Amino acid sequence: MKRYAKRKSHKVQIFFSLLVFILLCIIAGKLILNSDFTAFSLNSMTRHAATEDYGWNLILVNRDNYIPDDYEMTLTELSNGKKVDSRIYPELQEMFDDARAQGYGLFVREGYRTQEEQQQLLEEKMEAYRNEGKPKSEAKKLAEQWVAVPGTSEHQLGIAVDINADTTKSSSDSVYGWLAQNAHKYGFIKRYPSDKTDITGVINEPWHYRYVGKKVALEIYSMGICLEEYIDLLEEK
Repeated sequence: MKRYAKRKSHKVQIFFSLLVFILLCIIAGKLILNSDFTAFSLNSMTRHAATEDYGWNLILVNRDNYIPDDYEMTLTELSNGKKVDSRIYPELQEMFDDARAQGYGLFVREGYRTQEEQQQLLEEKMEAYRNEGKPKSEAKKLAEQWVAVPGTSEHQLGIAVDINADTTKSSSDSVYGWLAQNAHKYGFIKRYPSDKTDITGVINEPWHYRYVGKKVALEIYSMGICLEEYIDLLEEK
């Protein structure tokens, strides 16, 4: 009788061991099949919510720092329907007025974007690369060099603008040249310079300008650094 009880107990142990093994296999299989989600989750663990420790104008949003859920702003609509954070509107208007007075034709091509709009842009860029025959993983990587992952785009802050030339009045090169030399006077910086791609993670964008305030913009312009480097200097103090 005791021998029978031992055999029964042993069978139960084997049964439960097999059940645990099967469950582990199922979980592992789901993780493998859903590798994109797994990678995103792991990446999310290394990212941090951006802070306004140095002021709203110096909030750092990039591939490592996402926009906090409670971030708020008041928007002002421009004449062409685009919107920007109301706090940058006076300096933005001043910059445009001065540029136009000097004969340059320019306009805000893009201002504030919602999370949904940012997601759509990224998906469209990925689809374009897929249509060129790129594998899904490569298409995603290439697309993210041009379009920020939703939640990490400065456009969602409302304090960044893409400025294009009105080509009926000015060439793109002339407008970009004027902005590169003068935008800091109005509190804006060229956010993604060509020589800072390894730091910002974004390719050269001569049209993308970000508001930081006149004092900071002058310092960044004079030192030839990007926002990430400026924040590092502040943290070292």
